[in-house]
Amino acid sequence: MRESDLDAAWDLSLDQHWPHRPLDWSTAFALGEGIVAEVDGQLVGTAMRWLWGETHATIGLVIVSEQMRGRRIGSALMNRILEGLEDRIVSLHATEEGRGLYERLGFVRTGEIRQHQGTASNAPLMALDEGWRLRPMDHSDEAALFELDLQARGWERPQLLRTWLDTAEQVMVLDHNGTLDGYAILRRFGRGVVVGPVVASDDIGARALIGYLIGAAAGRFVRIDLDFDSGLGSWVEELQLQRVGTVTSMTRGPLRQDADGARLFALATQAMG
Repeated sequence: MRESDLDAAWDLSLDQHWPHRPLDWSTAFALGEGIVAEVDGQLVGTAMRWLWGETHATIGLVIVSEQMRGRRIGSALMNRILEGLEDRIVSLHATEEGRGLYERLGFVRTGEIRQHQGTASNAPLMALDEGWRLRPMDHSDEAALFELDLQARGWERPQLLRTWLDTAEQVMVLDHNGTLDGYAILRRFGRGVVVGPVVASDDIGARALIGYLIGAAAGRFVRIDLDFDSGLGSWVEELQLQRVGTVTSMTRGPLRQDADGARLFALATQAMG
């Protein structure tokens, strides 16, 4: 994939009714690498990957034009994008249509992500116990935020976090007596804004972070991609963000064991995690 392919890749995603803006594609391309499939000089398929540290990778933006499906283009794209990743743990989010292909390539189901979106309503502020408070992130929080993200996500991704932090509309942190216990980002994406990633040690902290940012975006189109295990789906629906889709979290390689501490409640993007 070259930078000159991005306009055609964006057109292909529009054909799938994906909400990505050209800027969303440019950001993904700047952080990763990809391949394209062409037929008679026309771009008909894409796949991208992002490498995190020495041990992990994510795959996303896998698209084949509807007219070219059934010709094993998706399989060819995946085989190519997986080259060189044999020693890495690879994660992706699969649509129902793509899940069978990924299973044949050795991926197994590890969870479920539910996409919620809509015009946000004002969210009531969560009452926090003494010693806990929400506040805007400042520069001195960066190292602690990166460490929280590593605990929750399971791999280091500082370049990605810096990109999101630099382009965010708001970044809120959950402070417990001077120690960071969670964070959430509100940033432009697709048709409006997205809340994510959201990291916290429990659902009370996650609700406080999410509720604050949804309230800050009241009246705008808001999207959030929730981990099903978060148990927050019904709650965000009360805030007018209805469930519109589901994807399956899948991994190839050793599965991560659940650990105490920070958890990932919402993704930043389905492609990059």
